[in-house]
Amino acid sequence: MSGAPVPGAVVERRFSQVDVFSAEPLRGNPVAVVHDAEGLDEADMAAFARWTNLSETTFLLPPTTPGADYRLRIFTPGRELPFAGHPTLGSAHAWLEAGGRPAADGVVVQECGAGLVRLRRGERLAFAAPPLVRSGPVDEADLAHVRRVLGAGRGGPGGGSGVEVLDAAWVDNGPGWLGVLLADAAAVLSLEPDLAAFGDLRLGVVGVHPAGTSDADVEVRAFVPSLGVGEDPVTGSLNAGLAQWLAGDRLPSAYVASQGTVLGRRGRVHVSTEAGPDGEPVVWVGGDTATTVAGQVRLPAGPRR
Repeated sequence: MSGAPVPGAVVERRFSQVDVFSAEPLRGNPVAVVHDAEGLDEADMAAFARWTNLSETTFLLPPTTPGADYRLRIFTPGRELPFAGHPTLGSAHAWLEAGGRPAADGVVVQECGAGLVRLRRGERLAFAAPPLVRSGPVDEADLAHVRRVLGAGRGGPGGGSGVEVLDAAWVDNGPGWLGVLLADAAAVLSLEPDLAAFGDLRLGVVGVHPAGTSDADVEVRAFVPSLGVGEDPVTGSLNAGLAQWLAGDRLPSAYVASQGTVLGRRGRVHVSTEAGPDGEPVVWVGGDTATTVAGQVRLPAGPRR
């Protein structure tokens, strides 16, 4: 059949699996990284991402845009994404560990479906949040859907029973995030959402920890069943969007977010908002990264027939 791989044809590529957003081994969110991925086609990339069954699998490729150090393709088990945060940090870590040298001192520039993303090197890698592709208020129909899947009532008098929703907004930088602010971290941790009812909704929730009760300032959870992941352990893109919405207003301009608690992880996302070169605020999202698996991966390849 035309387009089918020749049976048995494979290529070997360097492979890394990087734990992201935790200083403790095996407590963050792993990303699978295939190095030198030119020559692999999209169907094989997607098949490998389904096979790893991680929230994301990435493929490092030569850049096609001036100023970029490498190009990254990012796949969930269900689809390709233009941008995602923990794969950005983990893939930059893997690229640097494999000998990658950025053109600009101290700054790595990643090309991906969302454009060019800057990363800086310091105590930990951090990326500059890309612009939101959708922002602003959530209409009543979408809010009703959110309340149904969370079992949440609308905040204020007569809002109904359940978890109190203080506010909601679109915070989409590529994956499709809708952000929800809850009363506190305990409300976030107590959620038992109806994942089967989500449809295409990609939902992130955040609540503040009372002072002195945690080493983190806020608790975050991310639900993305339509991407083949019920709850994502630790999510850079969501934390970036939430900060662009709330930091400096209802959240501090610099804070640490905890994520993955109910999944037995201990993700810590370091968020700060700083003035950029043009004076506009830039949200930086950082986290610890550590390679936990390294070796070679054998993937389908060869002529098609």
